[in-house]
Amino acid sequence: MTSSTAAAVVLAAGHSKRLRSEQPKVLHEVGGRPLVSWVVQAAREVGCAPICVVVGSGADPVRSVFVDEDAGDIVWVEQPEQRGTGHALSMARDSLRSEGLALVLSGDAPLVRPGTLQALLDAAGAGWGSVAVADLPEPGSLGRVACEGDRLVRIVEAADADDDTLALRTVNAGHYALPVPAIFDWLEKVDAGNAQGEFYLTDAVSAAVREHPVAAVRVEDASEALGVNSRADLAAVQRVFYRRSVDALLAAGVTVLDPDSVWIDAAVTVGADSMLHPNVTLLGASSVGSGCTVHTGAWIRDSVLDDGVEVLPYSVLDGARVASGCTIGPFARLRPEAVLEDGAKVGNFVEVKKATLGPGVKASHLAYLGDASVGAGANIGAGVITCNYDGKKKSRTVIGEGAFVGSDSILVAPVEVGAGAYTGAGSVITKDVPEETLAVGRARQKNIKRRRR
Repeated sequence: MTSSTAAAVVLAAGHSKRLRSEQPKVLHEVGGRPLVSWVVQAAREVGCAPICVVVGSGADPVRSVFVDEDAGDIVWVEQPEQRGTGHALSMARDSLRSEGLALVLSGDAPLVRPGTLQALLDAAGAGWGSVAVADLPEPGSLGRVACEGDRLVRIVEAADADDDTLALRTVNAGHYALPVPAIFDWLEKVDAGNAQGEFYLTDAVSAAVREHPVAAVRVEDASEALGVNSRADLAAVQRVFYRRSVDALLAAGVTVLDPDSVWIDAAVTVGADSMLHPNVTLLGASSVGSGCTVHTGAWIRDSVLDDGVEVLPYSVLDGARVASGCTIGPFARLRPEAVLEDGAKVGNFVEVKKATLGPGVKASHLAYLGDASVGAGANIGAGVITCNYDGKKKSRTVIGEGAFVGSDSILVAPVEVGAGAYTGAGSVITKDVPEETLAVGRARQKNIKRRRR
């Protein structure tokens, strides 16, 4: 039986008390996406259809995860009350084909790889079903598994295990390929006589083993067995995700100086011959071109950096677009709709918001450029501010090509400084400045001799 004939059931109902959260646990994020979305994606990649997602309390927020994508392959199944994994699977019976294989997956175990799911399907096709198992040095609260070679013998939940069983290091990874409708026949024989008073899917599988061969498929990466039931679990899974992302970049020709300190969401791309220094964070749909250098402490989200960009230490980019050859920072902040064109420079403690800086523009020190357009080659002095908000509305400032805006100039929008124009240091500019003109808007200096007592 191949994956093209398999369905999937993703068990995504309920909360975890140990997470201490009002949010359904499958909506907590790793790698920039909710846990459940990773599991659904893995099922899609092996061709499963339909994908039945079993939801309980908090069902609407879980559905909303898939509202912006083509989710016609998802069938939503309600589990009104949490009565265990076996009960959750039984809720999906009417939504599956009358016969075939079904992958049964945990919505809080996002590290499972498509290759593992395909291995489960292949092994199940040669027997009654299959279960993913993993060897962990510290199994914790995961169910223990006894195997004989590649055959499953039994599964015991940790809460119901004796000391000898708890000593086992092979665990149930929580992913199955099971025959339909046979698994539902076994589920009908399961009772809730266990430590948690729930109907366990593992009890049904263990009972079936006594009459049918069930394959134990060892996962190549034991982290695929990690589920999320606590904040500590979430942190552990997050670390694995980020390390996977870093490893993929290393393989693609990116230098990462300290892989364990760099956090990279799964959707991020980085070009070859770029270098990431320690403690860099790249989030969302960020894209970093080739030959870029991102220094220590930089935080970048949903931003696009073309080739040859240098981001100096502790700069923040959020929704920015940066062209080739630009330099940013240190301690700079580019806010949404900030655009830097070729070779522009934004220096220390400069903030740019909804503003375009043309090619070769320099804003090297302590400036705020909001709702502005700055022409090619213009120079923005230290302490310059575009006053874009009058308390009711925001207005734009336009600075022409080659203009020189003197230090501590305040440009009160709406205002335009023409090409090649100058503003004197410390000026408050409230009227347009024509091209090739010097504007000075400050009070005349007056020196008053100090009186001595």
